[in-house]
Amino acid sequence: MKKLLALLLALVMVFSMAACSSSSDSTDADEEEETTTTETEETEETEEAEETEETAEATHYTIGIIQQLEHDALDLATQGFEDALIELLGEENVTFDFQNAQGETANCATIANSLVSEGVDLILANATSALQAAAAATSDIPILGTSVTDYATALGIDDWTGATGTNISGTSDLAPLSEQANMIAELCPVEEYPNVGILYCSAEPNSVYQSTVITGYLEELGYTVSEYTFADSNDIASVTQTACDNCDVLFVPTDNTAAANTEAIYNVTSVAGVPVVAGESGIMSGCGIATLSISYYDIGYIAGEMAYEILVNGADITTMEVQSAPEVTKMYMADRCEELGITVGEDYTAYED
Repeated sequence: MKKLLALLLALVMVFSMAACSSSSDSTDADEEEETTTTETEETEETEEAEETEETAEATHYTIGIIQQLEHDALDLATQGFEDALIELLGEENVTFDFQNAQGETANCATIANSLVSEGVDLILANATSALQAAAAATSDIPILGTSVTDYATALGIDDWTGATGTNISGTSDLAPLSEQANMIAELCPVEEYPNVGILYCSAEPNSVYQSTVITGYLEELGYTVSEYTFADSNDIASVTQTACDNCDVLFVPTDNTAAANTEAIYNVTSVAGVPVVAGESGIMSGCGIATLSISYYDIGYIAGEMAYEILVNGADITTMEVQSAPEVTKMYMADRCEELGITVGEDYTAYED
């Protein structure tokens, strides 16, 4: 009897140990399965993230570019824009459909309508006529302007707040007009050069705007100011001659028609001995003595960065404020200033082509 009892106790102990072992094995297996599941889920999430990133990187964009005319300043703005997007998107992920309107407003409209028909992802409008044509062609496709002096004037916006509230934004090429007036006073003091003539194309609204604003600043400095306008390139020489006959110094704002015809202006002003202060470096190098210069490459590059934010990060163009050049430089033509006996301050930088 005692032997039988002992045997039964032994069997109970064996079964208990087996049950514990089974429970332990089951728990270990469950933990192992849970770990494997977690690792699998994490791997899947990583793969999904990588696939999403690869998809974003692989997105290809087609950008239409309307450039109003071939000119050094505008060329630099286009180059800056393209360089920014190539750097940010990768050269293989962006195609530029570049078209030059050759200075014809009608061509700007034709190009804009063509780009809209193609369904481009974004339009860069380089200069005012290009911007106006693009704005007339679409209210859906994002439009970024560059080399545009004043967006409110170009687009007919009365209550300007810094953003257009439409599918348009971009960068401005306007250097502060108050500082440009002060530069004229530094180089051509009112005591010696009392009469200032402003020479520009009447068909360019941004030139009209600049003339109006800087006239106020110049009159505050004591100058007598007169406007001399030409309708197109055909009457530039005759209008310039009239301005030289009546003025001591000329101011030519950032004006695309003037920029394309600086030789015609210089042929008159150089003989007359009348200095020209210009609104941008391209006009200055062609016919002027000095300018408050911006980098057109920089404003183009900034427009490219804005395009990236719109296309890739979903930025709302309707609230994007128009951007300006990050800095300005007082620049002068050393040989012309010397010929005209104009003294230049130490804070001016000599222009180097």
